[in-house]
Amino acid sequence: MNLVGSSVDEFVSMVKRLDHLSIIGYELNLSCPHVERVGLEVGDDPELVSRIIKGIRAVTSKPIIAKLGLGAVDMLEVARVAIDSGANAVTAINTIRAMVIDVETCMPVLSNRVGGLSGRAIKPIAVRCVYELHRAGVPVIGCGGVYDWMDAVEFMLAGAQAVQIGSAIGYGWLDVFKEVNDGIREYLAKKGFKSVKEVVGIAHRY
Repeated sequence: MNLVGSSVDEFVSMVKRLDHLSIIGYELNLSCPHVERVGLEVGDDPELVSRIIKGIRAVTSKPIIAKLGLGAVDMLEVARVAIDSGANAVTAINTIRAMVIDVETCMPVLSNRVGGLSGRAIKPIAVRCVYELHRAGVPVIGCGGVYDWMDAVEFMLAGAQAVQIGSAIGYGWLDVFKEVNDGIREYLAKKGFKSVKEVVGIAHRY
């Protein structure tokens, strides 16, 4: 379950209300650039991140994942704080702050002025972030520009233990999950790997 909030109380209250349901775990969106006073403003405050995760950990035993983005504070610093405070892993990366201006109206297209850039444009940045987090020993889920099995495998080679798919769904490509899964299976067989665990982090050998 992906949760968005702006305070410790908001996050903890949501988890208390949801925890009796058959939810596997919670992904805390600490880095969404679309809305004022939430998202990146939360993720840019390591102390607040720590209090949020500690507060949630006090009311649930389910996995907690902190979804991080590229804010003003070093992602690795925030990731370490998240893990030390009780998170099981982090997701990297969320959308990147971006802006579009309408040349006819001379106004920003988005009401919040800035929004999140996603999709293929951010994949090389996301792969680099996953690589650095894995190198630092942080359990990480990779996301940002996964459209096919090769994208997913690239994240795994960088150190992602799992990957997320978002933008491809937004374009109506609902078969992407099957195609990615089938492609990974074929890749494993071709390379002689017994499981995806053997793929994770291989790029760090070189």
